[in-house]
Amino acid sequence: MKTKTRRRNREAFAEHSFWQSYSDMMAALLLIFVLIIAITLAIYKQKTTDLEKSQNSLGIARQELEDAKKNLEDARKDLEDARLDLDEYRAQIEKSNQELADSLAELQQAYANAALTQDELNKAYLEIQDARNELSATKQELENIVGIRTDIIGALQSAFNNSNMSVDAQTGSITFSSDVLFRYASAALTEDSKKALREIIPAYLDVLLRDEFREYIAEIIIEGHTDTDGGYEMNMELSFNRAYSVAEFCMDSKNGLSEEKIAQLKDLLTVNGRSYSDPIYRTDDLGNPTEQVNMPASRRVEIKFRLKEDEMIEKIQGVLNGQQ
Repeated sequence: MKTKTRRRNREAFAEHSFWQSYSDMMAALLLIFVLIIAITLAIYKQKTTDLEKSQNSLGIARQELEDAKKNLEDARKDLEDARLDLDEYRAQIEKSNQELADSLAELQQAYANAALTQDELNKAYLEIQDARNELSATKQELENIVGIRTDIIGALQSAFNNSNMSVDAQTGSITFSSDVLFRYASAALTEDSKKALREIIPAYLDVLLRDEFREYIAEIIIEGHTDTDGGYEMNMELSFNRAYSVAEFCMDSKNGLSEEKIAQLKDLLTVNGRSYSDPIYRTDDLGNPTEQVNMPASRRVEIKFRLKEDEMIEKIQGVLNGQQ
C-alpha cells in the first residue's frame, strides 16, 4: 500500500517536471526571438544611419560636381573669348593659303604647258616647297604674336590713365600739337613744352622698350605734320625739323630716359616729315568729315610704333604678288 502511494507520487512529480521543462524551453525560445528582433532593429537603425550619411555625402559630391561643371563652363567661355581674338588673323592666313594654293596650281599648269625638262621641274618644285615652308614659318610666327598690339596699347593706356595725354586706341600713337611745342614757323622746342615732354615721352617709350614688348617692336616713329598753309617743300622741311627736335629731346638722358633705354631707342627710332600730305579735316555735327582742313589740329607731331607682324604681313603679300 505504501509502495503504491510512493509510485503515484513519483509519477505525479515526473509529470509536473515535464511541463515545467517545456515551459522553460518556450520562454527561452521567446527570449531568443526577442533578442533576434532587437538585434535586427539595431542593425536596421545602423544601416539607416549609414544610408543617410551616404546620401548626405552623395549630395555634397553632387554639389561639388555642379560647381566643377560651372567652373569648367566659365573656363570654356574664357577660352572662347581668347579664340575669337585669333579669328581675324586666322582668316587672313587661310585666305593667304588659298591664294598660294591657287598660285601654285597655276604655276604647275604653266610648267606643264611649257613642257619643262625634268631638272627644271624639280627646281620649280623645290622653290614651291621653300615658299610653303617660309609661309608656314611666317604663319607660326604671326600666331605667336597675335594680340601683342592690344597688350602694348593696353599698357600705354594704363601708363597714361591719370594723364591729360590720350593714347589712340587703334594705333597706340600719341599726338602733340605743334602750337604747344613750337612757336610759329619754328622748330625749336619752347621751355614750357620741354616740361610737358619730360612727363610724357619717358613714360611712353618705357612701355615700348619693356623686355616683354621690345622684341616685337620693329620701329618707333616720330612724325611731323603741318597745315596746308605755304608751299609743300617749306612745310616738308619744317615738319621734319620739328620731328627731329623731339627726337633729339628723347635722346638726351637729362630728359628722363636712361642711357640703356637711349641705346635701345637708337636701334628703333625713325624721324619723318610729312609736310601737309596727311591733314586732319573738320567734322560736321554728326561727326562726319568735311572737306575743310582743321588747321590747328593738322599742325602736330605724332609718336607711334610699328610691329614686326606688320613686316610679316607685307612679306606674305610680296610672296603672293611674286615680288620675292
